[in-house]
Amino acid sequence: MQLSNDLAALIGFACEAVLWGINVTLFFVSLAILRHRPLSDNINNPVIYLNCVIFLCCTTHFALEFNHFYTILNDTGVAGFANETSSLVGADFFISFTDLLGDFVLIYRCWMIWGKNYYIIVLPFLTSIGGFACIIATLDILLATNPNSPTPPPALVPLGLAAYTLPLCTNVMVTSLIVYRIWYTSRTIPDSPQIGQGATRHAMMLIIESGALYLLFQLVFVVLVAISNAAEAIVAVMAVQIYGIAPTLIIIRVGLGISSENTSQTVASTASSGLPAVHKTPVNQ
Repeated sequence: MQLSNDLAALIGFACEAVLWGINVTLFFVSLAILRHRPLSDNINNPVIYLNCVIFLCCTTHFALEFNHFYTILNDTGVAGFANETSSLVGADFFISFTDLLGDFVLIYRCWMIWGKNYYIIVLPFLTSIGGFACIIATLDILLATNPNSPTPPPALVPLGLAAYTLPLCTNVMVTSLIVYRIWYTSRTIPDSPQIGQGATRHAMMLIIESGALYLLFQLVFVVLVAISNAAEAIVAVMAVQIYGIAPTLIIIRVGLGISSENTSQTVASTASSGLPAVHKTPVNQ
């Protein structure tokens, strides 16, 4: 049985509802942890502020989807549920905008790991901005040509594909840069008391895991968009909540003191100074 666009949109909304509930729970848990650790400087303010904005975007997206769900089912039923409306256009915008903010979190962490080196983040920054520009252009053309279509016309597929491939490239580049920085520095400073083999592997796994959620959903979504599969409607709305959950999990881990972020900061400070790492160096990721 072939999956219809309407059924895919309904399944996607149900999945997003579950993920939004998880996102809300984790977000307030992170706030509670931060509230009870007011003196902790383990998390930079930009990351916290960005995470709050991401959560608001995730909630706004779900609210738009819920409004569409209630309105369309009440007026016409399941038939035509996937057709584009003003609410869905706004929701589509927030998918890419939330993705952009999530990329900024990763880019900021990469910038910190590499000793605030601006050159290292130029290409990831450009690809993230380029992807967002492509989705804005796609939405604009879609509204001007066929605003009620549940999927973009074939002529727009390359532009839409670029809109999601570029952020995927951003994630791959940034995560690879962070992992390489920790791995390389830990090899060049093997006697550092803070950077042992176990701690290094743990830090690398944390960074890989923090990008794995992005990579998984972005990769699957790009493939589905490329083959024009109706299941893209399921993954797209789920992804926006994943963009909120991933950075929140990092904040929770750091707040609880079970993160290896301090290893990353120690690597960066040690590499820039050429001195042995100090055990009490705080985390600023």
